[in-house]
Amino acid sequence: MCGRFSLALDPEELREAFGLVETPTLWIPRYNIAPTQPVAVITDAARPKLDYMRWGLVPSWAKDISIGQKLINARAETIREKPSFRSAFSRRRCLIPADGFFEWKKPEGGKKLPAEPYYFRLRGGKPFAFAGLWEIWHSPEGDELKTCTILTTDANELVGTVHQRMPILFEVDEAWMWLQPLAADALLGLLKPFPAEKMEAYPVSRLVNDPKQDDPQCVQPIG
Repeated sequence: MCGRFSLALDPEELREAFGLVETPTLWIPRYNIAPTQPVAVITDAARPKLDYMRWGLVPSWAKDISIGQKLINARAETIREKPSFRSAFSRRRCLIPADGFFEWKKPEGGKKLPAEPYYFRLRGGKPFAFAGLWEIWHSPEGDELKTCTILTTDANELVGTVHQRMPILFEVDEAWMWLQPLAADALLGLLKPFPAEKMEAYPVSRLVNDPKQDDPQCVQPIG
């Protein structure tokens, strides 16, 4: 799964990297983005701009938003069949900009030690985009809430040393295909593990375990 990620570019870097039609205002670099928090999302390839959605997809038919805490990720293998994701896969796909993500490695031999966090990114720290889905949910009071989820697949050789699953990510130039009105089979063909040789990883401080910690120390290598 993918339960934390970062997006620490400055506003102009972000605009240039994704060809945004406007520079984000009131932008704050994020080093430890956690579920239920607002995340930056792109839904339109023709005029890309940032929208903000709650991380944790809430289907339109849900009775309350609590289900979103269980739907921060969606398995790419089942998004066409699962009721929670089927409609969004057909009509509401999105890109979620990032520059790194975290996974936790369990200690070997079943030792009762805390899992060790690792930070994964593209070589050189280049920005990328997660493949995502989004939904609109209306509360009983009529309030509108936009939410999103990150798609996952089997881990590549690098991520697999830490976790068996990984988020689906695209280099920026290739990301826009995910937003095109392609046939379902063509879209599913995009959802594959990112090449391990284009990525790098290193252990980081357990500060990242606390979602209240959101500073550069979260992505600094240790050891």
